[in-house]
Amino acid sequence: MVKPSVLLVDDEAPFVETMAKRLDKRGVSVSVALSGPEALKIIDDGGPSKIDVVILDVKMPGMDGLETLAAIKAEHPTLEVIMLTGHATVESAIEGMKRGAFDYLMKPCDMEVLISKVEEACRKKRLHEAKILEARAQMIALRRGD
Repeated sequence: MVKPSVLLVDDEAPFVETMAKRLDKRGVSVSVALSGPEALKIIDDGGPSKIDVVILDVKMPGMDGLETLAAIKAEHPTLEVIMLTGHATVESAIEGMKRGAFDYLMKPCDMEVLISKVEEACRKKRLHEAKILEARAQMIALRRGD
């Protein structure tokens, strides 16, 4: 499998730096953002094809994780998002899943569990994109009468 590309979004810079290093050591390509708007700009500038999975903190000042999740899914529905929080409530977990989160993990999370979730989310995104490409190819073939 091609190495997963992750966008790590959290307002706590030391946490982001540490997590980015830990993910990188495990063969994950990591980009970082310290806010929801910064994450959206990175996704829009690079295109969702450059990022497989977003690891997104729920509690952030300004645009929180649930708002950021909704914005990501509205513009890039195939981009998978894993919600990460130190302040989990059942309500926020349910809301995140309703808005399209792939999964929801508590901070601090076990790195092996996180890597496993990233790989699973990456596979789901790539499979979904392959199905979209296949459907487009079939539509083109039908239009040409192949």
